[in-house]
Amino acid sequence: MNDFAKASLSKIPAVTLTFWIIKIAATTLGETAGDAVSMSMNLGYAVSSVIFIGIFAAAVVAQISAKSYHPFLYWAVIVATTTAGTTMADFSDRSLGIGYAGGSSILFVLLLAVLYVWYRSMGSISVDTVASPKVEMFYWGAILFSQTLGTALGDWMADTNGFGYERGALVFAAGLAVVAAAYFLTNVSRTLLFWSAFILTRPLGATLGDWLDKPIDHGGLALSRFTASAVLAALMIAGILLFPKPAGRHPGESKTSV
Repeated sequence: MNDFAKASLSKIPAVTLTFWIIKIAATTLGETAGDAVSMSMNLGYAVSSVIFIGIFAAAVVAQISAKSYHPFLYWAVIVATTTAGTTMADFSDRSLGIGYAGGSSILFVLLLAVLYVWYRSMGSISVDTVASPKVEMFYWGAILFSQTLGTALGDWMADTNGFGYERGALVFAAGLAVVAAAYFLTNVSRTLLFWSAFILTRPLGATLGDWLDKPIDHGGLALSRFTASAVLAALMIAGILLFPKPAGRHPGESKTSV
C-alpha cells in the first residue's frame, strides 16, 4: 500500500462482528471500572467524573493527533468514554437528583444535538466519513454522549422499571437483535442502525457490569470490581490481538457495515 492509500484510510476500525463484541466488553469494563473508582475507592461520582473526563480528553487528543489507525489507542478512547459515561450519568442521576428518566432525556437531546450539528456541518454522520480531525471531534463527542446515555438507560431499566440486571441485559440484547435483523432483512439506513446499535451496547454493558459486581441481595454476583475489570480488560486485549481489524475504508469506498 502506498503512502497516499495509507493516508486515505479511516482512523477507526472496520465495523464487523468482532467490533461489536469488543465494544460490549469495553462498555462492561467501563461500568465495573467506573464503579471501582467512584464506589470501591470512595472518590464519589463528581471526583471520578473529573478524573475520567481528563483521561478521555488526553486519549482523544492522542487519537486525533495520530496519523493512522492504532487499535489499542482507539479502544483506549472507547474505554475512556464508557468509564466517564458511567460516573457522569451516576452523578447527574443520583448526586444531582435528576433521576434516570430525566437524565436519559437530557442526554438523548444532547446526543441528537451533536449529531445534528455534525450533519449540518459535514453533510453526513456516517462513520465512513471519519477521516479528518474535525469529523473525529464530532464522532468522539457523539460517542461520549451515547455512552453516558446508555449508562442512564441501563440503570433506568434495571432499577426504576424493576427488571433487574439479568432481565435488563436481555431486553437490550433483544434490542440489538432487532437492529441486526433490520440490517440483514431491510434497507433501513445503515447509519441509523449503526448509532442505534452503538447506543444499545452501552446499557447492555452497564447491566452486565452491574450484574457482575453488585451484591447478591441486589441481584448481582458480588464479584470484585477490580477483578471483573481486569478480566474484561484481558478479554479486550485478547480480542484485539487475536482478531485484528483494519481501519475502515476511505469515505465513499463502501457503505458502513453494521
